[in-house]
Amino acid sequence: MRLAPKILFVLLFLACFSGWISPPVALLMGIVFGLSLPHPFINESRSGARILLQASVVALGFGMNLHDVLRAGHNGFLYTAAGISFAICAGLLLGGWLRVRGNSSYLITVGTAICGGSAIAAVGPILQADPEEMAVSLGTVFVLNSVALLVFPPLGYALHLSQAQFGLWAALAIHDTSSVVGASARYGAEALLVGTTVKLARALWIVPVALATAAVRHNKARLQLPWFILLFCLAAVINTYAPSAAQITHALFALGRLGLVATLFLIGTGITRATLMAIGWRPLLQGVLLWLVVGTTSLYLVHSGLIAF
Repeated sequence: MRLAPKILFVLLFLACFSGWISPPVALLMGIVFGLSLPHPFINESRSGARILLQASVVALGFGMNLHDVLRAGHNGFLYTAAGISFAICAGLLLGGWLRVRGNSSYLITVGTAICGGSAIAAVGPILQADPEEMAVSLGTVFVLNSVALLVFPPLGYALHLSQAQFGLWAALAIHDTSSVVGASARYGAEALLVGTTVKLARALWIVPVALATAAVRHNKARLQLPWFILLFCLAAVINTYAPSAAQITHALFALGRLGLVATLFLIGTGITRATLMAIGWRPLLQGVLLWLVVGTTSLYLVHSGLIAF
């Protein structure tokens, strides 16, 4: 019996690389596995998901045109600066109102404002957050990421959002890069381009927010910088200015999309019963309310044409 979960885990993980499994299905498979069976590789899965996510994002850079990336990054910088400031203020107010204890409120806030688990992983050591606070914050973000990946594309179709509009909305309102790319890829190629590049512009704010947190807390802990973003830009440069390598870059881009599907499966398996129990209702309510505020506000601005790609 102990061998069965290991075999099933490996088979499902390999199936995600087949190209027959869509991103939301992969995530659902992971969630069902995590809630139904004891995870045989929980620590390896968490570290593997982070590494595979970063590698997949870099590989996706080989499908991007640098001129489009720079244009999206320029526009995205302005949008994300305003959006992050708004989300941090709203998150701290909600956390104080709900009396969320310890560092969980701030971790959930920066995770929602910037890029989910990556921001929490970068800021957590600076705050000297304990494992329970990290688990609560990551669990809240992962649950909401799962919901976003499934809910956003149908909402986009129902509201008749263009691909550019949907990609911009997903990049501003969904926490983790993996879920932004997964939802955008499901919506279309242009949505994937806009969503990925604006999301990476948003992720760059990890650095100033982490530095500001360290300054306020007078903590000189070593920062975990998202170096994979630079590699993504390098991949875009190669794809734009080395047309002779088109066959290789196309293959790497396709491999990146398959890697993303496998990443979503790994993320889903991390949502266990213990994680859901550890979340508690106050941090989860803060995360849900903040996400709804950010999501509906950005949707209104995008749908009304007040901000556009």
